[in-house]
Amino acid sequence: MGTRIETIALQEPSLGHEPDQEVSRPEMSDESIRPADARNRDSSRARLSALAGNAVLQLPIWGFAMSYGVFQEYYSSNWTFAGNRDVTGIIGTTSNGVMYLSMPILFAMFTRRWAHKRQLAALCGVALTCLSFLLASFSSHVWHLVATQGVLSALGCALVYSPTTLSLGEWYSTKNRAVAYGIVLSSKNIVGSTCPFLLRALLDRYGFRMAMVSWMAITAGTGLAAIFLVTTPSTTVAQTRTSHPSTRKIPWHFLKHQTFYIYTVAIVLQSSGYGIPQTYLNTYAHDVTLLSQTTATLMLTIFNLPGIMSSSFFGYLSDNPHFRLSASTVTFISATSSAVSAFLFWGLTSPGSLGLLIMFSMTFGFFAGGYSATWGGVINEMESEAAERNEAIDTGMVYGLLNGARGVGYASRQCLVAGGCYGGAKGDFSAEADN
Repeated sequence: MGTRIETIALQEPSLGHEPDQEVSRPEMSDESIRPADARNRDSSRARLSALAGNAVLQLPIWGFAMSYGVFQEYYSSNWTFAGNRDVTGIIGTTSNGVMYLSMPILFAMFTRRWAHKRQLAALCGVALTCLSFLLASFSSHVWHLVATQGVLSALGCALVYSPTTLSLGEWYSTKNRAVAYGIVLSSKNIVGSTCPFLLRALLDRYGFRMAMVSWMAITAGTGLAAIFLVTTPSTTVAQTRTSHPSTRKIPWHFLKHQTFYIYTVAIVLQSSGYGIPQTYLNTYAHDVTLLSQTTATLMLTIFNLPGIMSSSFFGYLSDNPHFRLSASTVTFISATSSAVSAFLFWGLTSPGSLGLLIMFSMTFGFFAGGYSATWGGVINEMESEAAERNEAIDTGMVYGLLNGARGVGYASRQCLVAGGCYGGAKGDFSAEADN
């Protein structure tokens, strides 16, 4: 007897009736049909609500991490803390690394056993994030900034991201999964494009401490409002509460196949390079190309702006039924194009070469910024392979591990900073500008 194929994490919510029962009753009254129609409408509203909620949540989750270059530049000219100012260079990569490395654990926790606690966990994540920014406003030493902005806030944001993203994947499990992920990632890039100006305005008007308090209020308001839009599918809650503990174990069959490892290595390599311009582009523009603070902040916006289109674009490439490309082809387009962009435009940038820096920000931001949107196609491919092998697969857990691979990439970038491999290059910025 063959093994039953099941998709565990990203299930399409049941409509509450068996298809066989519908076939056995060819004639149905309007009264019997109406409840099913109502359930269909409720399901559609819940899917759209989950999509809208996840889109809004990109602001409290990623707003600070994607705009940290503004703080990096602010610290360089407004240093009032004890300790080595150069240590602040690790805060941005630490924040991203902690977030992504914690996601496999959090995805595993909320995939099945504690699926009914997802909303509560997200609320706790908002509370932890707000606490971290409040504590950051009282910082007096550089390690306080690392602990609050780099670690504590990242843990809180990951606690918001993991359960809400799992619910989104379950609502869009059977179709348009990559498109849904792409739309949310486009919202993430909208956040990355607008927040640098918002945070720069807060820093210039109120100073560091009040800017942190203001950002805490923004995080609380948007986070609390959006979390209640993201509900867990009722079928997921019912399964986790009624199923036997042994049936809630996560299948790990995909770890026996090379597809998972190929994409994992690719994600590690891509993310290890992606964090460099995101952290230092603002400082580089100010010190090397001698731009004003406002124009340097604009570079960060130009860097994130193309990702609004590219995330939806790469998601569409993965889900488009007319000329659907393989996951390997879509990821190759993103990775290769961003590498060529960095080699040609960033590599040739010199003092005063504003045009090349703008070209780099736009092209690298488009192709590298849309890389995460290719993961929907990767998951679809792994799910199809599991079906061919008659194996179970937990696609929610796979998505969590792909995020973890990105965290490994950020961690490797962090090791380079700690070892001084890029610190020397960063120190050469001002020297090159002096020349």
